[in-house]
Formats: sequence, structure tokens, C-alpha cells
Amino acid sequence: MDRKTFILTGDLKKVMWETSWPAVAAIVLYGINNFLDALFVGYLVDTKALAAVGMAYPLSQIVLGFGRWVGTGAGAAVSMWIGKNEENKLYHLFGNFNALCLLFSVICTLPAYIYAHELMAMMGAKGELQAIAVDYFRATVIGAVFWIYGLALNMLIRAEGKMKTAAKMIAAGLVIDIILKPVFISTLEMGVKGAAWATNIGMIIYTGLGILYYAKGKSTFKTHWNSVSMKLDTGKKILKLGLPEMVLSVMSVVQSIIIFNAIARYGTESDLSFFTVVNRFFLFLMTPLFGLMRGLQPVIGINYGAGNNIRARKFLKTYILAGVAVLFPFFMIALFLPQQLIGLMLPGYIADAGQILDFRLFFSILPLLPVTVLALSYYPAVNNSKNASFLVFLRQLILFIPLMLILPLYFGVKSIYWGSALIEFTVGIITLALLNKDRIKKKVISA
Repeated sequence: MDRKTFILTGDLKKVMWETSWPAVAAIVLYGINNFLDALFVGYLVDTKALAAVGMAYPLSQIVLGFGRWVGTGAGAAVSMWIGKNEENKLYHLFGNFNALCLLFSVICTLPAYIYAHELMAMMGAKGELQAIAVDYFRATVIGAVFWIYGLALNMLIRAEGKMKTAAKMIAAGLVIDIILKPVFISTLEMGVKGAAWATNIGMIIYTGLGILYYAKGKSTFKTHWNSVSMKLDTGKKILKLGLPEMVLSVMSVVQSIIIFNAIARYGTESDLSFFTVVNRFFLFLMTPLFGLMRGLQPVIGINYGAGNNIRARKFLKTYILAGVAVLFPFFMIALFLPQQLIGLMLPGYIADAGQILDFRLFFSILPLLPVTVLALSYYPAVNNSKNASFLVFLRQLILFIPLMLILPLYFGVKSIYWGSALIEFTVGIITLALLNKDRIKKKVISA
């Protein structure tokens, strides 16, 4: 049975398992890499370097945001076109794909490198902290083309339903990265720049494997893989379907800028290090959910393209329940072993009772997150980027930014933790209501 037939007719749970576990494994490995990035810097350099990397890291994610924009948009289009058997559109996809990746690489690299000092100051970094953050950030953006193109290519491969192939490519790049980190940081005495360069080399390997996949004709559709030519309607579709991902990436950076500036203004350097640990661990715990998100997209897109809307809806419910089941053990660990987790990344650091409470509040909403995250994958896959964009703007622009500007002013650094939990709870409930409204609407149309 070929991949398309399996996704269209196979058992829901079996399809979910086959498409998700490789994506979950790959994203978990990516999360481990981010976790180890902070771990190596914390152990091999010092806590000041860890705080600097924590402040630079969110801005470096804008680079990946451009990769997600192209990869999500092109991937959603590919899944739908595979379902509809639109071979001509699939063949000409790469002209737009390559052109957008190259354009975004230039847009990212030049301004970010030139204005690195100003950008780190915007994040709240000062003095020696700023200098360390600039070193890490500049080394990161030099590899922007590989971050963008490699990620977008991998997302395209996932859109075919070939999760194992995509996961192997991610694993190869990340293993190289993890091996090189301690060598570059400590042995070669490159410090935080070493951590960034290890990641760049891993991304070069990762990108090369993606190029070889299409160059050797291993994809499920015929395509002109080395074309660079824009076709207006295809380019617009890619940008439209991928826009919510990019907005989420940009807004996440804005969110980080606000938080780090609030901590720098109302807290201490110790608070910066503590939040870096909390944030990195939160992202690590989210990695299985992001894997399910990537596995859901081609399953929904191919079924939607083939007209199987009810089956697509059933897949969404199945994936959400799986997400809750996967996150629950992590949720329990975060609640009952906070001091051990904090001490793992900040050796010798003893969190006080208030920080332990902040840690627990921050992670209290984990079981609700599968609803929001998987909805952001579901809507573009059914050609409805409008609802996905609404959820992103609701969370980031309407709720997060105003509240995080106001709450620390009156309640201090602690409000960042309980305020974040309150925002995620609100968005989760609204997402459930939106999905339920869509379900009722489709039932009425079907009747």
C-alpha cells in the first residue's frame, strides 16, 4: 500500500502512529539539542553566558520562522495537491519554493548581523551580557540560509507523509551538532560562538540531505527541484498558508523581548538565568506535541484534498487525545520534581519557595496545549489560514503583549509566570469553542 492510500484508507490510530512517532522522535531530538545547548553553556562557560544565550535565542528563532513560513505553506499546498492529483502544480512548486527561501535568507542575514548590538540591547542585554549575546547571535545568523532552506525542505518531505525519511535527516544533523558542541565550546575555547557554529554545521548536513533527496528523484511526485522562478498564484498560496507560522514566530520574539526587558527592569541577573531555564525546559516538554503537529498536517491535507472532510476531523480529535496522553507524564514531572529539573541546568542553584510556585504555575496548562497547537496545524491543512491567524493574533497581540507590559509593572516578575498560564488557558478555551463551532457548521451543511 502506497503512502497516499494508507493515509486515505488506513486505520486512524495506525496512521497516527506511523506518521507521528518519527516526527515526535525528530522534534524531541531537536528539543534535546536546545536543552543541551543551554546545559553545555551553563556547565562549560558560566551562568552569565547562559543568560546571554537565553536572550539571543528568541531572535535567532526568527530565522527558523522564515523556514517554517515557506515550509508550512508549501507543505500544506503539497498535501492538498497530492490528495487532488494535481501533478502540474507539484512539478512547478520548487521554482517558488527556492526563490522564497533565498529571498528570506538575504532578508534575515544582512540586517541581523549589522544591527546585532542594537537587537541585543532591545532584548534588555547590557555590558558584558550584551557582548556575549552578540557573539552567539552573529554566529547563528551567518548560517541563516541553511536554517531556512534545510527546515523548509524537511517540512516538504513530511508533507508527503514520509516522516521516517524526514526524521533521519534531522537526526543526522542534530547528532553532528551535539557531538561538536563540547568540542567547539571547551576544547577549541570558542565559548558561546562554539555552540552556534556547531549548530550551523549540523544544519549544513541537514540541508544537504534534503537537497540529495529531491535531486535523486526520491519524492512521491515529479518536480523541477533546482528551478528558481516565481509564479504569482503559487507564491501567494505558499505565503498565505504559511503566514500563521511566521506570525507566531515573530510574535513569540516580541513576547520574549517584552519578558526579558521586564525581568531586566524588575528582576535580577539570577531571575534572567531562572527564566532561561524555565523557558528552555518548557520548549523541551512541548517537543512531542510539535512532533504530533507535524504528523497531523499531511494526514489532514491529503484527506481534505481528496474530499474526506469527516475523516480529517476524526484525525484531529485522535491527535489531540494523543497529545494530552503524551504530555501528561511531563506535566506530572514538572509539578512534582521542579527543584531537580532546575538544578540540572543551573548546578548548585537552589530555587526558593516562590520560584518553585512560579515553575509549577507556568507548567500547569500543559494538558490544554494540544488543542491550541494542533488547531494551528489543522486550519492551514484545510485551506483555512484565517482561523489559524486569528488564534495567533489573539494569543500574542491581543492578550500576551498588553498583559505582559502591564502585569510586571504592578505585580513584578512573578506575574510573568501566572500571567502566561492565564493567557494559555484563555486561548485554549476559545480554540475549543472555535473548533466546536466549525464542527456544528459542517454538520448543518452535510445535512
